[in-house]
Amino acid sequence: MNVSPAQSINVPINVSMPPTPYYLLDEALIVDNMQIIARLCELSGAKALLALKCFATWGVFDAMAPYLHGTTSSSLNEVRLGFETFGNNDNAADNSEKKETHAYSVAYSADEIPEVLKYADKIIFNSFSQLSAFKDQAHAKNIPVGLRLNPKTSNSSFIIADPARPFSRLGEHDKARIAAVLSDITGVMIHNNCENDSFEAFSESLADIEARFGDILQQLEWVSLGGGIHFIAPDYPLEKLAERLKAFSEKYGVQVYLEPGEASIHGAGTLVTTVLDTMHNAKNLAVVDSSIEAHMLDLLIYRESAPIVAINGQPVIIAPLDTALNKDVADSESEALAKNSSADNTIIYGRSCLAGDIFGEYSLPSTLKVGDTVTFGNAAGYTMVKKNWFNGVNMPAIVIRRLDGTVDIQREFNYQEYKASLS
Repeated sequence: MNVSPAQSINVPINVSMPPTPYYLLDEALIVDNMQIIARLCELSGAKALLALKCFATWGVFDAMAPYLHGTTSSSLNEVRLGFETFGNNDNAADNSEKKETHAYSVAYSADEIPEVLKYADKIIFNSFSQLSAFKDQAHAKNIPVGLRLNPKTSNSSFIIADPARPFSRLGEHDKARIAAVLSDITGVMIHNNCENDSFEAFSESLADIEARFGDILQQLEWVSLGGGIHFIAPDYPLEKLAERLKAFSEKYGVQVYLEPGEASIHGAGTLVTTVLDTMHNAKNLAVVDSSIEAHMLDLLIYRESAPIVAINGQPVIIAPLDTALNKDVADSESEALAKNSSADNTIIYGRSCLAGDIFGEYSLPSTLKVGDTVTFGNAAGYTMVKKNWFNGVNMPAIVIRRLDGTVDIQREFNYQEYKASLS
């Protein structure tokens, strides 16, 4: 999860906000990202699909739909959500108005396929065996079929998110066997980037794929290059990426698809919390009414910390210190740890029972007090889709700042929903 400091989101003081914690999405900041994606598509000829596995808060889809070509999914529920909520697919006057809905899953069950095919414009199978089992049903409905290709190379800093990790189940790599099923498929999906902000690394990886699978690519109609390309960074060479994608498309005669997830909503969502308690144990400690395990789970999974973008509603940009609080093993001799070790620092904890429920350690301008609000940045991608009821901690409400500046409380959660989720 990319946790670089994000833009602050100001809340109008005349708006009655729900009790904390709550997620706050800003449509204007989302549209800023959308415009970059649309520009890339315009220059390259690629099509962009929102990756629902990363972000699926459909309350802002109306602001996103004008800029994207559709959605891509990882399950039956996601493909249905994409069809029902992203664009007016049921009432589209013609195919030019309809948004594309791509279906993919690591493994489908046989009983899911008929319903998946009700919503999908393309279906991508993860393995030869799934392709063999279900391709005929897709062909009978004239739905294009794809296969996930695993080039066994990747751009990922995290082994947990590396599709090319040893013994990976994510896609097929045997070129001869892929060639043998070309008559069954019209395209492939290749997803081997994770938070890759280097154009050079992406281009080299694509060149490697071309060298090994070029003769296969020439026989396809479309290629999805997945997501994980951090091309919305201010210093990313967008035009060079567009040229590379366009050249790839023209060389092999394929429609290129991209699946931006984090790139679609980076910096556009925050988690607003309130300090419930303060303590001191060699350092300043603060406990907020949220939980990293329940409300920003990706930070815990990837052993990262959250940036602070506002304190008591005042915009700040405070990056977490590198103190290895969320690492499995702390290196006591690390220069970074020694440099950042200060009794004046503040560690912000979540309220769950997990000892490592830590948002991060920070050097703050003043000591936090009970009742202070702390707003954590970049809390949309791979965050809202993973929220859970651990410890029964209150689920954050979902608040949306619209393009016209009005603020909607999209959803609040209560005890009955917590109870219903358990039995």
